[in-house]
Amino acid sequence: MTHRLDHLVVAVRDLDGAAQFYERLGFQVGTRNRHPWGTENRIIQFPDSFIELITVGARADIPPHGPRRFSFGAFVRDFLARREGLAMLALASRDAKADAAAFAEAGIGDFEPFFFERKAQRPDGSETRVAFTLAFARDPLAPEAGFFVSQHHEPGNFWNAALQRHPNGATGISAVALAVDDPAAHRVFLERFTRESAAQTPEGGLSIALEGNRIDIVTLNAPAERFGLAAAGSWRRGFAAFAVRCPDAREMAARFDAGGLPGQRIGSRLIVPASTAFGVALAFEPV
Repeated sequence: MTHRLDHLVVAVRDLDGAAQFYERLGFQVGTRNRHPWGTENRIIQFPDSFIELITVGARADIPPHGPRRFSFGAFVRDFLARREGLAMLALASRDAKADAAAFAEAGIGDFEPFFFERKAQRPDGSETRVAFTLAFARDPLAPEAGFFVSQHHEPGNFWNAALQRHPNGATGISAVALAVDDPAAHRVFLERFTRESAAQTPEGGLSIALEGNRIDIVTLNAPAERFGLAAAGSWRRGFAAFAVRCPDAREMAARFDAGGLPGQRIGSRLIVPASTAFGVALAFEPV
């Protein structure tokens, strides 16, 4: 089965500060949630995907990695010990247990599926239950980047149109960029993980088309014009940037000017630098 993008996991040390920053950018940000092991998140939801701002909460009790056990909480904790930024990418799954078995057969991750549930809050303030099963994969050549699929067991309790209306008009995630030394070395893993073929790009990277968005694999020395980084080699290894669709970049530029936010116009895109956006470059591009 093929997959679409489900969400991006953006690890931050100051969860409410990051939420306030995204609100200044014109996103509607959800309330604080807590996972059973102690990581806490706030979610920016679109009709078919979401951005998960996440941190390690007080009194967290995070289980370690173990044989055939990938610890989501430990990955986030260890990532934050090094830096902030886009830590993990999740694809949507209709059957996470089957995906875990497929990953093991493909040689990209022999981990037990991981089920959990937590409380969520509706826009009217009432509580509801959400539950997920995750299946993890691992690219040994990109240990800084986390990959998994997520199966929603209570999708009606999670997805909510009222949470998907953003003042900036953003409608979804259009692209994610993974910066590596040699894009070709990651082709096999990414094709097995996404079940899609990678296409060569003119810049010497790869691009994998998903349903309505894409994963770009770029070199550390590439100019990376799509995301507007000024200096070649300025990206760290791992997920370096993502883009969201918005109706009008000119309107976003006016919002930036009015709010005193840093941004760079690159063609039809408006770029927020990683140094401002908690370790990950963010691009607004027209629908």
